[in-house]
Amino acid sequence: MTKIDLFKLNKSDYIAAKKPVLIDIKEATYLVINGQGSPGKESFNDAVSALYAMAYTVKMTRKKQNKGDYVICKLEARYWSESALPLNQIAQEQWSWQLMIRTPEHVENSDIQQAAQALLSKGKTVSVENVSLCRHNFGRCIQMLHIGAFEEEKRTIEQMYAFAATEKLTPSSEHCEIYISDPRRVPPERLKTILRSPVTST
Repeated sequence: MTKIDLFKLNKSDYIAAKKPVLIDIKEATYLVINGQGSPGKESFNDAVSALYAMAYTVKMTRKKQNKGDYVICKLEARYWSESALPLNQIAQEQWSWQLMIRTPEHVENSDIQQAAQALLSKGKTVSVENVSLCRHNFGRCIQMLHIGAFEEEKRTIEQMYAFAATEKLTPSSEHCEIYISDPRRVPPERLKTILRSPVTST
């Protein structure tokens, strides 16, 4: 049976260009967990652990049941705020976020419930109960590869916003990231992160 790799099958959604590009991303299925506060804090890291635990448990359970196999996709994140101010002018403690892992459409809610029960029985974080399936449509976006520390993303975002202005597009207040590198294994100056900004026509 063919092993599905959604990252490769949807290469056009994950263009890692060193200059801003305009793309249209269609609706897809994701495993998600929501929260609020600064990225990297305890609640955020706990959510990351819960999301990955669920992703791998669902995958392995379905594989054992001969329901097919697939590659676990990269971690993605959406950041936003209820404030009218740009996100970079708002304290990170006030950020809302949704962590996401793209998942094959044949994964069902029953798979999620079964995985959560299995993980809880093993003493895993209760946050696994907050993981759910979600359909999300990013739509039209500007996307660009950022190389370097997360704290240095401003220079890349400025290039994306300048590109938006030339294309007569307005970036939304939402900021999105796709984590290509593992920060536990790659030094900050070599981290690769795809930055994504949903846009609308002015």
